[in-house]
Amino acid sequence: MTYVRRFAMVCALGALGVGAAACSGGGGSTGHPGRGEVSASASAAPSRPPTLAPGPAGLTPVFKSAPHPRGRTVALTFDADMTADEGPRAAAGEHFDNPALIATLRRLKVPATVFMTGRWAEEYPAEAKSIGSDPLFEVANHSYSHYAFTGQCYGLPTMPPARMRSDVARAFTAFRKAGVKRTVPYFRFPGGCYDKEVLRKLTPAGVTAVQWDVVSGDAFATDSAAVAQQVLDGVRPGSVVVMHCTRSAAPATEAAVRAVVPKLRERGYRFVRVSELIRSTAQH
Repeated sequence: MTYVRRFAMVCALGALGVGAAACSGGGGSTGHPGRGEVSASASAAPSRPPTLAPGPAGLTPVFKSAPHPRGRTVALTFDADMTADEGPRAAAGEHFDNPALIATLRRLKVPATVFMTGRWAEEYPAEAKSIGSDPLFEVANHSYSHYAFTGQCYGLPTMPPARMRSDVARAFTAFRKAGVKRTVPYFRFPGGCYDKEVLRKLTPAGVTAVQWDVVSGDAFATDSAAVAQQVLDGVRPGSVVVMHCTRSAAPATEAAVRAVVPKLRERGYRFVRVSELIRSTAQH
């Protein structure tokens, strides 16, 4: 098996010390997720986040879960969503952040990957810097605007194809300006919506698209017990769980995490960041 590492995004992330990156991503419900291959240099240089090689026909690779995890590992991921045009709502008092959730993850010592929009980092620069400076976490790209990269995606505004790569690059710039240090070259499509054409357009960016295999159902949910049970029912070794870090749109998430973490630990699970799951694929 040949392992290949891509460094197309150095220009956009050089100041962040990521090693590979530039502006793009992938992940979604309509495309065919390919595992890709993990760079040999990723396993040889643990300080550099591993990425996947292009999928079939050179498309941006998509990672959903680890096919051969190291024991019972699971990655909790949190989307810090804020759409570009939601500034007035934030000014009026709507909370798109969730400090209590981050505090709980720290108190429980749970590593996690936060998929952050650039607009969120601009609205909450101190929180973005704090999350991105904590070794417990890693910050990944969730676009700048949180506009959909395909049509018909949960009512989100649609991103023009010509702006897709620059939108992703703009998010990385927002992270840098906020002082985020622990940025990884992973991208999650807003709404998780993508298709082959989008994956093809974003291939030059050099990022790995990260999806999930467990939907927590926390978006707009108010029953934390139901959210927790959905996660507990879905987790398997190597799973990636999608949750949210937005008080107004996911008010039950923090309580659900408090219920999920001890129960999964009782089952022998160890919490890891997405980068560790991807790296374990390389070392299998």
